Amino acid sequence: MKIPAHFEVIVVGAGHAGCEAALASARLGLSTLLLTLSPETIAQMSCNPAVGGVGKGHLVCEIDALGGEMGKNTDATGLQFRRLNTSKGPAVRSLRVQADRHLYQERMRRILESQPNLILAYQPVEAILVKAGRIQGVATPGSTFSGKSVVLTPGTFLHGLIHIGLSSQPGGRMGDPPSDRLGDSLGDLGFKLGRFKTGTPPRLLRDTIDFSHLAPQQGDNPPLPFSLATGRIEQSQLSCHLTYTTPLTHEIIRKNLDRSPLFSGIIKGRGVRYCPSIEDKVVRFPERERHQVFLEPEGRESPEIYPNGISTSLPEDVQAEIVHSIPGLEVARLARPGYGIEHDYVQPTELFSSLETKKIPGLFLAGQINGTTGYEEAAGQGLIAGINAARQARSEEPLILGRDQAYLGVMIDDLVTKGTDEPYRIFTSRAEYRLILREDNAADRLREIGFRFGLVSKADFEIFVEKRKTRDRIVSRLRENRLRPTAEVNQFLADNRIAPLKNPQSLADLLRRPEVSLAHLTRFEPELGGLDPRLKETIEIELKYTGYIERQKLEVAQFSRAESLRIPRALDYSRIAGLSLEVVEKLSRLRPGSLGQASRIPGITPAALTILRIFLEKPGQA
Repeated sequence: MKIPAHFEVIVVGAGHAGCEAALASARLGLSTLLLTLSPETIAQMSCNPAVGGVGKGHLVCEIDALGGEMGKNTDATGLQFRRLNTSKGPAVRSLRVQADRHLYQERMRRILESQPNLILAYQPVEAILVKAGRIQGVATPGSTFSGKSVVLTPGTFLHGLIHIGLSSQPGGRMGDPPSDRLGDSLGDLGFKLGRFKTGTPPRLLRDTIDFSHLAPQQGDNPPLPFSLATGRIEQSQLSCHLTYTTPLTHEIIRKNLDRSPLFSGIIKGRGVRYCPSIEDKVVRFPERERHQVFLEPEGRESPEIYPNGISTSLPEDVQAEIVHSIPGLEVARLARPGYGIEHDYVQPTELFSSLETKKIPGLFLAGQINGTTGYEEAAGQGLIAGINAARQARSEEPLILGRDQAYLGVMIDDLVTKGTDEPYRIFTSRAEYRLILREDNAADRLREIGFRFGLVSKADFEIFVEKRKTRDRIVSRLRENRLRPTAEVNQFLADNRIAPLKNPQSLADLLRRPEVSLAHLTRFEPELGGLDPRLKETIEIELKYTGYIERQKLEVAQFSRAESLRIPRALDYSRIAGLSLEVVEKLSRLRPGSLGQASRIPGITPAALTILRIFLEKPGQA
């Protein structure tokens, strides 16, 4: 098939960011080209084949609520579903799913290939084409493609360098060449490039592991899906297993630090603080006698096991020694060694909140090129970049989510406002309003936006509306239905170790007692028994935490006032009397979109914000 030379949107790279960006653009009706190296590189899980986790699960639910694909793909290919932090507060409960690596890629490729308005081409991109300061398209070795918008999602490929021991080789991923010319092109265009490092553990052959004395980790029963479109998880679940490093493991690592590229100074890039290599953990925490190692299957038919917790770039012979010092792995064989990889990234302060670059209108960046780490962070950026690239191609206003609306908004605001000097990953602790930014209410926050922007179908939106009506009806009944302290009622409460009623009380007030759950109220409201689990959870949280949620909504209202005071992109800060040269330089460079965003820039003082607010509130300024 001959590929057209012109598209409205071009997406470079088909990792998790590129897949979401290309699907979003095509689903919005724009002619879209997705360029990647080969079909085998689509949606590849280069590290752990798992999706979600604390904070990350929130991103997946938000991607799904907006009309993205990651949640659906994970539900369809999941091997094990586990909800984390279930004994803690509702703000930090997160779903984590171990996925089948091969099936995840295969299904995502089918989705892309069947998507109207989307063409896949397997060619490396060597240069970004710019004319008169504006994006024109991209160049591959034998072709040029023009586009109104371009989304770059190169992952770890920009000047990628793979390290195993003291040996290094160019590569964007093991077995794939780096994107050196694309990296050079970005440097030539004046982008400030930094250097980060990430890594992966060796893969082990399942049949050589002794699981008999290891602690199994089962999935949840019943499993909870990510996607609103998934009725229930039909496939069976596999077990993971837990083991630990030993003092011998740590001794082996310490003896071989001189052969580590990380500690011999060969690796220059900053690594992921919250997912360090095993040698980094042993050096940083000398008092620890052991570290957890989770043995996670890579697929139902895959012979390989992923040993989560021992990422390393030590030489292969040392990796084998490390593995053999761990209980259950005494005779385990390495299917392939672990490695470290360095890659370039663009300082994300060079982006607007739409993920469009400030230097080149029409050029958008998403994923690890923005200094992040993780599939979920990449997919979330890809979705927003794809939406905004499509809207920019049609001269429409971008979608910008606030910190009070979504973790997607928190992540992007953190990146474009503060930048990052280490690989960025999302945490619930990064969100000021995390009690109202929960996994269970992602649809309440974002489904309508997804529908309004064109990614959620009318049929799917109507299903959501009906569920919301059901929730509101039940909440009203729980608030109105009052129990009287009859002998029958108090006997039921006593049987369930709940203090008796002394006065009439609504079911909603009863639910606020710590020992009472929504399951108890099914005795008095039978309809609760047949509700969707996520709907039940939302009802219970909204009623149990009413006071806290209302207080946080008041904080959001105050926050929104500063966010609503918009700052024109082209504002000349030097003509605002009273601002210091340092403040003018920072505001001119970072170009905040609102007074609220300006307040989060390090070094912008309260006095400067007051001067800026007075200026913006003058008629005709904003």
